[in-house]
Amino acid sequence: MTEPTQPLSILRQYWGYDAFRPMQEDIIRSVLDGRDTLALLPTGGGKSVCYQVPALCHEGICIVISPLIALMKDQVLNLQKRGVPAAAIYSGMSRREIDILFENACNGAYKLLYLSPERLLTELARVRIQRMNVRLLAVDEAHCVSQWGYDFRPPYLRIPELREILPNVPILALTATATAEVLEDIQEKLAFRKKHVFRQSFVRSNLSYSVLYETKKRDKLLDILKNVPGSGIVYVKSRGEAKEICHFLQQNKINSGYYHAGLSTDERNTRQAEWIDGKTRIIVCTNAFGMGIDKPDVRIVVHLHLPDSLESYFQEAGRAGRDGQKSYATLLYSPADADSLRFHLQAAFPSIELLARVYQALGSYTQLAVGAGIGETFDFDLPFFCATYKLEQAQTHAALRILEQDGWIALSDTAATMARAQVVASREAIYDYQLRNPQADAVIKVLLRAYPGINSHFSDISESMLAQYAKIPVENIRQVLQMANQEGLLLYEPQKDKPQLTFTHERVSSENLLIDHQKLAWRKQRAAERVERAIHYAETRQCRSQLLLSYFDEPESRRCGICDVCTGRNKSEVSTNTFEAYERKIKEVLLKEALPPEEVLKAFALKRHEMVAKVMGYLLDERKMLLQEDGTLRWNMD
Repeated sequence: MTEPTQPLSILRQYWGYDAFRPMQEDIIRSVLDGRDTLALLPTGGGKSVCYQVPALCHEGICIVISPLIALMKDQVLNLQKRGVPAAAIYSGMSRREIDILFENACNGAYKLLYLSPERLLTELARVRIQRMNVRLLAVDEAHCVSQWGYDFRPPYLRIPELREILPNVPILALTATATAEVLEDIQEKLAFRKKHVFRQSFVRSNLSYSVLYETKKRDKLLDILKNVPGSGIVYVKSRGEAKEICHFLQQNKINSGYYHAGLSTDERNTRQAEWIDGKTRIIVCTNAFGMGIDKPDVRIVVHLHLPDSLESYFQEAGRAGRDGQKSYATLLYSPADADSLRFHLQAAFPSIELLARVYQALGSYTQLAVGAGIGETFDFDLPFFCATYKLEQAQTHAALRILEQDGWIALSDTAATMARAQVVASREAIYDYQLRNPQADAVIKVLLRAYPGINSHFSDISESMLAQYAKIPVENIRQVLQMANQEGLLLYEPQKDKPQLTFTHERVSSENLLIDHQKLAWRKQRAAERVERAIHYAETRQCRSQLLLSYFDEPESRRCGICDVCTGRNKSEVSTNTFEAYERKIKEVLLKEALPPEEVLKAFALKRHEMVAKVMGYLLDERKMLLQEDGTLRWNMD
C-alpha cells in the first residue's frame, strides 16, 4: 500500500490554497490516523475540506452521508470541476442509474461517493459497499443523528450498521451547530470507538447581532439596506413573501432577486450564481437558500421573522462576514412573531388520526399494494394530493414531515430535478449515429461540448440550454435524447418538475402504522423548548453574542461590545470594562450572602450608585442574579 500524500500538497494541488483554516489540518490528521472524529465547525468553517482532502490523500473511496440533495449535487459538481472524480446517489434517481453509479464506485471510478441516509442501507447499497475499498465514512450534518437536536432524521440512526461491514474504517462526523448534549449523543449514536471532538469557538468578533423591535418591518428593512453597503441576504418565511419583498426592494431601487425551493433548477442556479458573482446585491429567500454557499463578503443578513430555533438562526446569521470584515446580523422582531411561532409549533404536530389518514391516502395516490414499495420513488404534487383526498395543505405537510421523521417516507428537499445523462457508446458508434441522424448530430455536439465529463459520469444537463445552442425546440431535444437512450447511445433521465416522495419502508395498512406516541410527545416538548429559547433571545436585554455562545456551551464568553444591547449600554455610559468590573464586585458580595438591592449598593461609592443600579438591572435580565420572594438578591450558581 502506498504512503498517503501530505494533506497540504493536496490542498495546494486541488484548491490552490497555501494554508488550512483553523483546525482543518488537525481534523484531517486525526482521520488519517484512523480515529473516529467529531468536528464542530461554525458556518463557513470549511467542513467539506475535512473529508475531501483525506479522501485524496490515499487510495480508496470516501463515502459521504448527507441529507441535503442540493448540497450533495453542488459539492459533486465543484469536485468534478477541480478534477476530482465524485458522484451522488439520492432519492428520485432511477434504479438503473443507482446501479451504474454503485458499480462504478466498486470499480474505483470515484474518490468520493455521496449518499442520502435513506439510500445508505438498502440491500443494493450494502452489497456494493462491501465490494468497495472504503477508507473513510464522513457524516455531514451529524446533528441529524441526535433526537436532542433540532433536525433529527431516523435513517441516520442506522449508520452504525455500516460498522458491521466496514469494521476498521474511521467515521468523521461534522456539524455546524450542536450543544454539548448533542455532541455527546452524536458520538454515542455513531458508535465511536473512543470519544474525540475538535471544537472551534463560535465567537464572531466581527459580526454585530441586533434585534430591532419593529411593526413596519418593510420600511425598516429598506432603511437598513440603504445604510449598510455591500452584499446581503434577507430571510423570509414563505415563498410568496420572498417574491413580494424582492419586488418591494426593486421598486425602491435596491438591486435584488429572490430564491426558494419552488423555482425550477435552472432559475435557482441562475439566481444563486448572479448573487455570488455580485450581479445581484440582495437575495431575498426562504431557508432553502444558503447551505454550502461560499460567499465570504456578505455584509448584512436580515431576518424578517424569528426562526424556530437558535441553531437555525445562528447558522443563517453566520453567513455574514466570513471574510472577517465588520458585518451585521439583524432580526426584525415584533411580539406577533412569538405568537406565530407558538401557533405553528402546535400545527407541526398533528394528531395520530391525521397521520394515519395521510399515510393511507399516500398508498392510494401511489397505487402501492400493502407489503410493497420500499425504495420506490414517485412524483409528488402536494396541492393535487390534498385536493384529491380532501386534506388541508399545511396540516398535511406537517403530517408528511412526521412520517418522514419516523422513517416511513423521504421527501426531496428540492421542487425540481434537472435532466441527467451519460454518454456510454464508443466514439465510432456516436459518429455513425450522428451521420444517420442530422438533428441528433447538432444536439450531441452541444452535449459533448457543454458537458466534458459526460462520457465518464452522469451529468445534470439543461434541456433549455441545449435547445438554445442547438437552435431546436425543447420538446425536440427531449425526443432526440429519448431516441438516443433507446438506441443505447446514452443514458437519459428526463427532468422532473415535481418533488419526489420515496417509501423508505414497505407500505403497511394504516392500522399497522406504528407511531411512538411518547416519542412524538417528547419531540414536541423539545421543539417547544427550542422555540422558547429563540423567543428569549429576541426579548432579552443580554448581550446577543454572549447569549448565543452560552447556548452553544461557551458560558464564559465576554460581552461583544457591538450588538444592540452592548451599544445601548455604551450610550447609557456603562462601558464594557466598567460593566465587567461592577459585575465582578456584585458577584463577590452576593456569593457571601443574599442581600437587598440597597445593601449591595452600599459596597460602592455613592456617586456610582446610578450606574451600578443599571448594571444590576442588566444582571437580573440575564439571570446572573435572582430576586427572591423576600426581596433579597442572590447570585445564580446554576
